[in-house]
Amino acid sequence: MKKHRSSRSIAVLLAACVAVAVGGVASAVPTPAHLHFGQAVSVGDGTARAYATVDANGAPTAVGIRFSPAALDGLPDADGMYMLHLPVQASDTVFDHVMLNWNPRGHDPTVLFGKPHFDMHFYMTDMAAIEAIDPAAPDYAARAERFPDPKYMPSDYVTPPGMLASQLAVPLMGVHWLDITEGMVPGVYNFTETFVNGSWDGDYTFMEPMITREWLLTRPTIREQIKLPAAYQHSAWYPTVYSVGFDEQAQEYDIALGGMVPRQAS
Repeated sequence: MKKHRSSRSIAVLLAACVAVAVGGVASAVPTPAHLHFGQAVSVGDGTARAYATVDANGAPTAVGIRFSPAALDGLPDADGMYMLHLPVQASDTVFDHVMLNWNPRGHDPTVLFGKPHFDMHFYMTDMAAIEAIDPAAPDYAARAERFPDPKYMPSDYVTPPGMLASQLAVPLMGVHWLDITEGMVPGVYNFTETFVNGSWDGDYTFMEPMITREWLLTRPTIREQIKLPAAYQHSAWYPTVYSVGFDEQAQEYDIALGGMVPRQAS
């Protein structure tokens, strides 16, 4: 699991608690001086890279992914997986790294998510823990079915009914939880984008925007509140806002988890 809270981060955390109490949640909109990137990875005919933004005091305000427009062209006809490293400026957030998945034929349940789309797993665990989610492991089923205490999962999120957690678990990912309020009725639901959460072995492990290529090509703009849990398993900075947009100046698609606030484990 990712470990949190150096002495520096605790000091920043305490200072920010005062700032948030006085001035409200900081803006998630990045400014060039406070935008930091991880290493770019080739995707399609372009690139993708994870990033973090910080405020003038070095406190995190957002993490996200930036795509060049060419990344949406020349994509493989087979499923693709790309590991994106966050910059050091994200180290005080709950996130460790990002797994970007390209699904040219969608994935199960295809009646809901059968369109070509990207999955963007923002992981709260390290890569070693993710790589250990292996169906060949003897305790795979037991770990899949060990859910977090309900207070640690965001409100309105449930596992799809009618299947065991071990059947719902995806290797290298975990168990996916869907928002019950989104009306995901087969034959009715029109998938363009959604926000998924995930768990593994009793831990809340990832947040996941899922976005179709077709919808992203329209250069949409959305900004939504992230549904939050009642309590937190780890002391760190957590996002409160999810946004998708296109930066005309930088000519990049931007998917962000912003409005970062500090939370204490309880």
